[in-house]
Amino acid sequence: MLCRERINVVNPARSASEFADFFVGKVNAIRAATDGAPAPTFNDVHVESPLRRFQNLHVDDVVKLIHSAPAKQSDLDPAPTWLVKDCVHLVAPFVTHLFNMSLSTGSVPDAFKAAYITPLLKKPGLDVDVVENYRPESNLSSLSKLLERAVCNQMESHLVDAGLFPRHQSAYRKGHSTETALVKVCAGLIQQMDSGHHVLLALLDLSAAFDTVDH
Repeated sequence: MLCRERINVVNPARSASEFADFFVGKVNAIRAATDGAPAPTFNDVHVESPLRRFQNLHVDDVVKLIHSAPAKQSDLDPAPTWLVKDCVHLVAPFVTHLFNMSLSTGSVPDAFKAAYITPLLKKPGLDVDVVENYRPESNLSSLSKLLERAVCNQMESHLVDAGLFPRHQSAYRKGHSTETALVKVCAGLIQQMDSGHHVLLALLDLSAAFDTVDH
């Protein structure tokens, strides 16, 4: 089944080079605008068991990762996802070795960094002839996303066990979402109004927020 974003139409008059130049130029402009910003500062937090290295995966761990992966796939994948799942017990030992080499050396294979990029309209009804109305969707290979999930699982487990998640963070946490964030904000507003206080709510929206993070 095609998701709604996939039915967005790209103007055939626009070339891949035009989109690439625009997306790269947009990031370069943000870098230039923030070039004089001070470097971020970090404070060390003491934890009883710091995460010094990632744990090696077992074959069973990789089998679970593959089975739980969505049916999606990338044009960069040499084999369709359904076939990998059907042959999971044949491929899992090799994938496990590959992932463990990456985790132990702290190195990600170059092939895992390549992405198939598709320009998608930000929302329906926008002018398809204006490149500014598109956002780039990066589709990584299935193995790359599986490795990312393996790392994320270990990172999240450590952050939870060590109590390092900010108390009010809703993103990227199990059992939290935009809904829980809204409930927290609304509850706070109502509580203060019930106490007879005046309440002001300041909202900040960053344009192309993820583009402001220099990876």
